[in-house]
Amino acid sequence: MTENAVENKDDNSLVFSAGADDAGVRLDAYLASQVEGWSRSRLQRLITDGDVLVNGKTAKPSYKLNAGDEIDLDLTEEPTSRFEPEDIPLDIVYEDDYLAVINKPAGMVVHPGAGVSNGTLANAVAWHFRLQKPAREQGRIKQIGSDALTNVKASAMNDRVGIVHRLDKDTSGLILVAKDDETHEALAEQFRGRTVEKSYVALVHGSPRENSGTIDRPIARDRWHRTKMTVAANGREAISIWKVRQRFEKFTLLEVAIKTGRTHQIRVHLASINHPVVGDATYNEGRDNTIADPEIKKAVEKLGRFFLHAERLTFTHPKTGERLSFNCEIPKELAELLKSL
Repeated sequence: MTENAVENKDDNSLVFSAGADDAGVRLDAYLASQVEGWSRSRLQRLITDGDVLVNGKTAKPSYKLNAGDEIDLDLTEEPTSRFEPEDIPLDIVYEDDYLAVINKPAGMVVHPGAGVSNGTLANAVAWHFRLQKPAREQGRIKQIGSDALTNVKASAMNDRVGIVHRLDKDTSGLILVAKDDETHEALAEQFRGRTVEKSYVALVHGSPRENSGTIDRPIARDRWHRTKMTVAANGREAISIWKVRQRFEKFTLLEVAIKTGRTHQIRVHLASINHPVVGDATYNEGRDNTIADPEIKKAVEKLGRFFLHAERLTFTHPKTGERLSFNCEIPKELAELLKSL
């Protein structure tokens, strides 16, 4: 990624501004030169699918850029990339030779980006895969530990990371990682085909009138606040399906399934129906400050994150064809907040 890109480290999008030297360059060629780890053919597919906007509108891969054009790339899938391995503990829910499902904690950024160069999930996964690869490929180390690592030359280690999708920094829960390019592409295709099932749990302000509903509202970048997203007629298709799990006096616990994976989708959608996520200062317009109960208000402030957790993930294993489903309970800090309501 080059210096003329602006990345919101807490979402899955990139915004580029075409310079004078870029005038006349094809859109797909420009993006291929800007985004590391993406092939031109994959970028062409994203453009065709409407995941790339030029000045707020869809464009063809062959579109010739003009100086000053703003290109907004929504990373609905992730490329495999190389990252500096870091010895950071991981909560691994499932793992085999081809993929892993990880429970990401809140506060951890998925990928290095603007202002964040280390301490990310990608760095942690790179370390974990770095330990594993000699065992998988050479078959001579049955169990890898810190002592075994000293016997493997760094040149033989693979720091390539295939995180297939993203979660916001302060969203906890399940995230899928591929261990090779073939698996990564197969899983990415499932995300594009919307056969992956993702379900979240969110605590929102207020009490919805109905017990379930569908939010089908397009999402675009906020023209006035470039790090935020908003519901907009010219945005990308976004569909969220919610149902009530538990009602409290002033709050409601929702289960939310998403059919699309737009940046900040659940947070934007729930705010758009006047039931923003608790703790989400970006989108709840100060609703946390209006909490009447001082103990609950204090508990929300102490939380230090918003109440959104990726609880369930279902997909088809690219190698075995088996349909796999994983569940991950809400973390302790969210459970404690629920007890206080």
